[in-house]
Amino acid sequence: MSGREVATFFSEWDNEAAKTAQLMRALPPDQYDFRPDPKGRTLGQLAWHLAEIEGYMSWSVEAGKFEVDAKIPGLERPRTVAELAPGYERVHRESVARLAGLTPEDFLRTTPFFGGRMVPIGTILWNALLRHLVHHRGQLVLMCRLAGGRPPGMFGPTREEMEETAGRPKA
Repeated sequence: MSGREVATFFSEWDNEAAKTAQLMRALPPDQYDFRPDPKGRTLGQLAWHLAEIEGYMSWSVEAGKFEVDAKIPGLERPRTVAELAPGYERVHRESVARLAGLTPEDFLRTTPFFGGRMVPIGTILWNALLRHLVHHRGQLVLMCRLAGGRPPGMFGPTREEMEETAGRPKA
């Protein structure tokens, strides 16, 4: 593990966080309680789960323990769509600050993860934080569309963005 690999993680995390905030700004403002599956989360709950992932994982890495019932300060869920993106951006900044001092050696250090198995911190950050975030964000993209919204492209343009680009005069 090198300092470059740690820097890559933080750079990727910031890039994905920007996309997440962009998506939250595209959520239909009147659809906070939209729930396509009666047993699933609402749009607002799923959106805020993205902040919970960052807050919980960063807090737990810093604390050196992962407790299912841990109450992380500052993770109270906003109750309107308009509050989701600013709240998420705040949690992201706090989470990055919490972990900013991690070294390559820290990324290799193991810590007890759920069930007590020892897992490297780097693995937790790449998988339980970043990839977990991207997984649920993909769900939120679909929920946004189902709720009548127009999600932005995450890893490429959406059909609407492609249509808009195709309709532009060539320079």
